Amino acid sequence: MLMNHRKTSLVIRIAWLVGLIALACGAMLDAARAEAASPVAAIEAVPNDAVRDQAVKVFLQKKFRIPAVEEIKLGPLERTGIKDLYGRTVTVTNDKGQTASVVMFTNPDETKAIIGQFMDLNSDPWGRTDLRMIHLEDRPTLGPADAPVTIVEFADFECPFCAHAFGEIETLANTTYKGKIKIIFKNYPLNVHPWARTAAIGAECARLQNPEAFWDFARYYYANQGSITPQNVQQKIDAEAAKLSLDDTVLKACMAGTQAAQRIAQDQADANAVKVSSTPTFFINGIAVVGLPEGKTFNFVIDSELASAAQKAASAK
Repeated sequence: MLMNHRKTSLVIRIAWLVGLIALACGAMLDAARAEAASPVAAIEAVPNDAVRDQAVKVFLQKKFRIPAVEEIKLGPLERTGIKDLYGRTVTVTNDKGQTASVVMFTNPDETKAIIGQFMDLNSDPWGRTDLRMIHLEDRPTLGPADAPVTIVEFADFECPFCAHAFGEIETLANTTYKGKIKIIFKNYPLNVHPWARTAAIGAECARLQNPEAFWDFARYYYANQGSITPQNVQQKIDAEAAKLSLDDTVLKACMAGTQAAQRIAQDQADANAVKVSSTPTFFINGIAVVGLPEGKTFNFVIDSELASAAQKAASAK
């Protein structure tokens, strides 16, 4: 979750900004159309190009993580009356029937575009993050080491959205995409959550005794968030460790030492390095997806990466 009440205000600001962009873009196109209605300039629709339109749709689908390309509709490409500036309406309708439209401005051959921000349509639309800068070795992991898709999750044990996401992630790794994806868990306890860091250190110390114990601890924390407090978190950790037959003396020595705490701090520094600002945040082969991994968006990204991996494997034969 976003840090405390800032989530609500941020959502409001984003919604306001998107609305402002849409209004501004629409006003620019209306102004261009009004100018084009004069004898000085004549607005023209550019002949339809199905190949070009499909390429634009696929780029936008990946750029904005839209589950199905069929949800994107492009209006006609029109000269705006401003030299080398073209405009067209982009409309997206989701599976709930909700619709949003915005004007996209492009250059003549539609290789550059502006929808609130400048976009190079020849670039990688996923906007991947280079994860080579962060520490991924010796971390809690689900799935085979050689899986074609690696999902790095930054999460907080006190975050309710992370609790909901945990069940989804386990289903993805153990059922839906079993053998095809690998999950790497990175701890990102937020400062506003008073027992999250202690819980993270406890789970890490459990992992050092038994790698599978980490996932038992995570499952326990997320299922019992409402009953854990800063005052009783150590007692809860001790009880879970006893249930899992872990060595209590070793666990407590680990929690009192620096190794586990340093690894948690390293994960937090890594999160900052890749600009994580909320939990849960996922990187699917470097493609950032923020929020719950439910619905079609998550599947769209994973399926796209699996298809790409299969294509590369076929071409290498």
